[in-house]
Amino acid sequence: MSTKLTQDPHSTSDRGEKILEVAIGREVRAYRKQQNITVAELSGLTELSIGMLSKIENGNTSPSLSTLQTLANALAVPLTAFFRQYEERRQAVHTKAGEGVETDRAGTRAGHQYNLLGHIGSNASGVIVEPYLISLTTKSDTFETFQHGGIETIYMLEGEVDYRHGNDVFSLKPGDTLFFDADAPHGPETLVNLPAKYLSIISYPQRKSAT
Repeated sequence: MSTKLTQDPHSTSDRGEKILEVAIGREVRAYRKQQNITVAELSGLTELSIGMLSKIENGNTSPSLSTLQTLANALAVPLTAFFRQYEERRQAVHTKAGEGVETDRAGTRAGHQYNLLGHIGSNASGVIVEPYLISLTTKSDTFETFQHGGIETIYMLEGEVDYRHGNDVFSLKPGDTLFFDADAPHGPETLVNLPAKYLSIISYPQRKSAT
């Protein structure tokens, strides 16, 4: 008995080609719209049918290099412009349980543990995001407040903390979220119920390098 081998329709190669087609299509559409050219007008400039142009822009077909060159000439852009989105590096950081990098922040003391869960530097979004898992296990009479640029989101996992932001104090219990401008003084003011644990996610714009 013979066994017929068929190609997996969801193979890695197929997925890669589909991503490339979609990326090219988005760039073609973006350049066309930037120049206020309709699909019909682009069809007249390139002698490509409206149906074919629609398939290209929707990522439903793989255009030949000659077709892409024709489109590039019509839109007055370099051929490589259609591949820029595909070539941009997309990063992902997977941090398994217990593998976060323990770090110190201003005001860190014994019984206060900060674990950085992941970090991506330069990226296409222009935004840096730093997620921390913060564990508080020891009571203290006073707490230093933090001030830094960006926006911060706190999600309470366990315990209870009275958290200061500027002139306001918020009682945070499991499931509560606090979203705030991190330029104002902020930090845990009273540890009501220990141990306490919460996620702190800080986001801020990338610094542009000097030219």
